Amino acid sequence: MRLRITTWNINSVRLRLPLVLRLLDEQAPDVLCLQETKCPDDKFPSSDLRKAGYEHIHFVGQKGYHGVAILSRLPFEAPETMSFCGKADARHMSVRLAAGAGAAAGMVIHNFYVPAGGDVPDPALNEKFAHKLQFLAEMRAWCATARPTASPAVLVGDLNVAPLEHDVWSHKQLLDVVSHTPVETQALETLRGEAGWADAARVLTPEPEKIYTWWSYRSPDWAKANKGRRLDHVWLSPDLMGTCRSVEILQDARSWDRPSDHAPVTATLEL
Repeated sequence: MRLRITTWNINSVRLRLPLVLRLLDEQAPDVLCLQETKCPDDKFPSSDLRKAGYEHIHFVGQKGYHGVAILSRLPFEAPETMSFCGKADARHMSVRLAAGAGAAAGMVIHNFYVPAGGDVPDPALNEKFAHKLQFLAEMRAWCATARPTASPAVLVGDLNVAPLEHDVWSHKQLLDVVSHTPVETQALETLRGEAGWADAARVLTPEPEKIYTWWSYRSPDWAKANKGRRLDHVWLSPDLMGTCRSVEILQDARSWDRPSDHAPVTATLEL
């Protein structure tokens, strides 16, 4: 069985619904995990997405901020949402693929949207950065307690950290820029390593090859400058890493009309 899971920070699901529908039509992932939907639950465009063939949908959102959603052509069950840092700010959800999902049945998919952290990489001066570090610390504690990698599991999302040297256009110039500071990269890599998650993109495409999933809106010609960062991730439990055949970044989507600043990332598993 081939299973394709896509993660995409869509930066407003209602504003960019045509792009989501285009992705579903052209790429046809089995599961699409969205972050930063910026949509209250009563406004989520479920009807349009079901018409596109994704009958199984779960979402949690709020007006104008954050929000995550999972759309699936395969049935799932046990949807759950966790809150971190004492904030119910719609940054996580998980589902378990159900019996009708064939060989993928029982697999748990976690969809995360880690706080961006603001602009100043000092938790004493910037409460957004302090929030981000606390969020990562609580993710680490959750992994230690819940042991999510003990059974087949996938963790995807905009983790807002580019952890490795070649996950950014210039390691030296970005060491003091939020998303690539040592305190963030060490926190993310520590929690990933301790829990046993495999960083699928980097297992298949080791450093020093550059990998980017995000390009700033601030760049007048983002493609020419190519000053990207790898902020969007696919992590697999150890028993699934051997099934991963590819992790592809749809960079072309960054050039679509009124695009997100993130590109979709798709992992293909052979189960």
